[in-house]
Amino acid sequence: MASLRDYTALSFDVYGTLIDWEAGMISGLKPLTDRLDTEMSDNAVLEMHARNESAAQAQTPGRAYGSLLATVYRRCAEELGLSVEWDECERYGATVPHWPAFEDSADALAYLKQHYKMIVLSNVDNRSFDGAAKKLGIAWDAIYTAEDIGSYKPNQRNFDYLLRGIGTLGVEKAQLLHTAESMFHDHVPGRANGLDNAWIYRRHAKQGFGATMDPGQLAEVTFRFNSLREMAEAHESGKI
Repeated sequence: MASLRDYTALSFDVYGTLIDWEAGMISGLKPLTDRLDTEMSDNAVLEMHARNESAAQAQTPGRAYGSLLATVYRRCAEELGLSVEWDECERYGATVPHWPAFEDSADALAYLKQHYKMIVLSNVDNRSFDGAAKKLGIAWDAIYTAEDIGSYKPNQRNFDYLLRGIGTLGVEKAQLLHTAESMFHDHVPGRANGLDNAWIYRRHAKQGFGATMDPGQLAEVTFRFNSLREMAEAHESGKI
């Protein structure tokens, strides 16, 4: 049975795992949803966003995330039958650096940093990630963004980039634990690449997949925790 102490490096999804992107999205889309006659549930808003984001990422994989989200905002407005000016769309894309961290992220990362090399594999641009990095507080050993790679997870190119990158850090694939919330973006493709994984199941008390697309089926997971704090505590206890 695997133990958290078997690994020497952690690769992290950031948005949805360390940063509460769903809160950021719900807040950022309020200029649209507040104009509706009928209230939308948070899940309905997030599922709409996920559809439009996934389509935009597939269609324009080299586009920076903040810029891409401006188009997502316009597509959501169109879906809701609302008209918007482009500057309103751009304002939404510019909110990403301000999305909040989960309350346990910084402390748990600080603990885990003492025991692992820490790697980012994120579907954002570098400017947006810089905003997140200030909230998360640690020095990362490597940062691989969609802007660097030229595509968005779950594209195979992103995982090829990760696996090449860890070699420069002296980390073998068997020593890496991929740590993420999203089945669609991370766990399904990560397992297809033979990566052990830790599912940080932030949505454990909610229905559906929220801001990520339905993966069709759940991937096998090496470890499951409901928060990053649980993962850090499990490592500290030595019981997992």
